[in-house]
Amino acid sequence: MGNKIIYPTSVQGTIVPPASKSVMQRAIAIAALAQGTSQLHGYSSSNDSDAALKIAENLGSTVSVSGEDVTIKGGLNPKTNELNCGEAGLGIRMFTPVASLWKDSITLHGEGSLKTRPVSVLEAPLRQLGVEIETNGGFVPVRVCGPMVGGNAEVDGSLSSQILTGLLIASPYAQKDVVLQVKDLKSKPYIDITIDMMRKFGVQVDREEYVTFRIPAGQTYKAMDFVVEGDWSGASFLLVAGALNGSITVKNISMSSCQADKAIVEALQKVGANIILGDNEISVSSNTLKPFEFDATECPDLFPPLVSLAAHCTGVTKIKGVSRLAHKESNRALVLQKEFAKLGTRIKCTDDEMFVYGGTLRGGKMHANNDHRIAMAGAVAALLATEPVEVENPECVAKSYPGFWDDLSFMTKK
Repeated sequence: MGNKIIYPTSVQGTIVPPASKSVMQRAIAIAALAQGTSQLHGYSSSNDSDAALKIAENLGSTVSVSGEDVTIKGGLNPKTNELNCGEAGLGIRMFTPVASLWKDSITLHGEGSLKTRPVSVLEAPLRQLGVEIETNGGFVPVRVCGPMVGGNAEVDGSLSSQILTGLLIASPYAQKDVVLQVKDLKSKPYIDITIDMMRKFGVQVDREEYVTFRIPAGQTYKAMDFVVEGDWSGASFLLVAGALNGSITVKNISMSSCQADKAIVEALQKVGANIILGDNEISVSSNTLKPFEFDATECPDLFPPLVSLAAHCTGVTKIKGVSRLAHKESNRALVLQKEFAKLGTRIKCTDDEMFVYGGTLRGGKMHANNDHRIAMAGAVAALLATEPVEVENPECVAKSYPGFWDDLSFMTKK
């Protein structure tokens, strides 16, 4: 794919975003451990979800895909002792504990940006649960050897909630009860998603605040039909597009979702966009844009679309939660600063806060830095620019939203 050039233009139409890859990957992992055959409905292909399906297959599940339906016959009986997580941060942190349930050694690998994303925080809790684990100096590859015994473990949740998600999903299959003591947990809504999905598949987790999690042994996941909801992370870019220049309706997303990124609606309200909340859909249209303040600590994936929005608000916007951006597909704080500067917008980061000096975005050439959300942020920001924006490395959107460029083209057709 060559560079993408996005011209300033208004948007209109109705779009269905891809399935939530966050929910989809959890559903795949749980279905792979479940007794019986699960049907996952609403599947849309992305690099991360496709990698999860391959891992489930290599761990012993029978997997088939037909359109938007995925069938998984669960069973842990690995076909290989080498698993490839691609570039999926959730994948490596979730499937490492799952693989540690097996009695023999399994090594998990990663590609691209995943090689720079730390996994060292998995070491201590898995050892405390009786698992042998070795990392490459805190990075992939990771080798584990179970079975998981269980007991008490301490979990550092300051880097990512994904570690806790993996431990929670695997823990029902430990030999004895598991008690996880968690400190400084970030992105709590994602843990709500995990526990809710475990419950739907028949497993109970006892939670005290977001500090103590008790998972009784002897529980097993029960196969079920599960509908994967739309992805708020991908939808956030579509909604921001409507707020910037036009009118967009996004379907298959709901304010009752546990996904953290539904907080984009709060930001859109603050900026002054016109919003209509419907039944499983949201419509947003443009209005005069006001600078805003927003705390994205629990929803760091919103930083890129929020920067696209803030770049067109005349004045200074303040976004909190910068510390959550260092270990994404790129160091997002630095990349947003560098790439939006090329387009004319100054961004300053101080401690845990980002300041976006808006009303200044002209256009120009920017690089996605192999980060799907940076590519989408540049594209959406272009809609209200004074000049076109050229995005280098646009193919990286395949990580979460392979159809993004087609959807953008559809929205901008007159």
